[in-house]
Amino acid sequence: MSSPGPRRLVVGITGASGAVYGVRLLERARAYGLETHLIVTPSGVINAHHELGLDRAALDELADRAYAPGDIGACVASGSFDTGAMVVAPCTMKTLAAIAHGFSDNLLTRAADVTLKERRRLLLMVRETPFNLAHLRNMTAVTEMGGIIFPPLPAFYHRPTSIAELVDDTVERVLQLLGARDAQPKAWGGLR
Repeated sequence: MSSPGPRRLVVGITGASGAVYGVRLLERARAYGLETHLIVTPSGVINAHHELGLDRAALDELADRAYAPGDIGACVASGSFDTGAMVVAPCTMKTLAAIAHGFSDNLLTRAADVTLKERRRLLLMVRETPFNLAHLRNMTAVTEMGGIIFPPLPAFYHRPTSIAELVDDTVERVLQLLGARDAQPKAWGGLR
């Protein structure tokens, strides 16, 4: 994402708990001047409404462009549409499995497949614990294909005082990992 020209980020939101990660990612990406392309699954909409009180229209407004999961003809379904990276935040185990096995049955999983085949950065914020063997094998498969498994596990060394602070730090780490030069996660400063 550090290449010159338009910097595009595809964001997927699925039905796993933690819709706040996807929402906050969209907000911070906009603040950093990233062009965002959003795909929200039907269960992602249900969960965002349950956890945050947001409907599909409110989610769509957070992105530069939004697509329905069934819109397989969308630009993000093609490798010829140059994007810098894709993040699925949060990522269900179903979505992880589909990506791990190349099962591109909707636009979100197709966009992830394209991201991998084009050797672009794919980051999955998986949300489920404990992991069973199928989950672990699917994570390994995605990692072997070049994807990054990034469970949103908070850091406590900076002594956060709110859930928002935990979410923000995690999102900043994601953006930094994707190459957003202005991202500012709280760095470990060593023991003093």
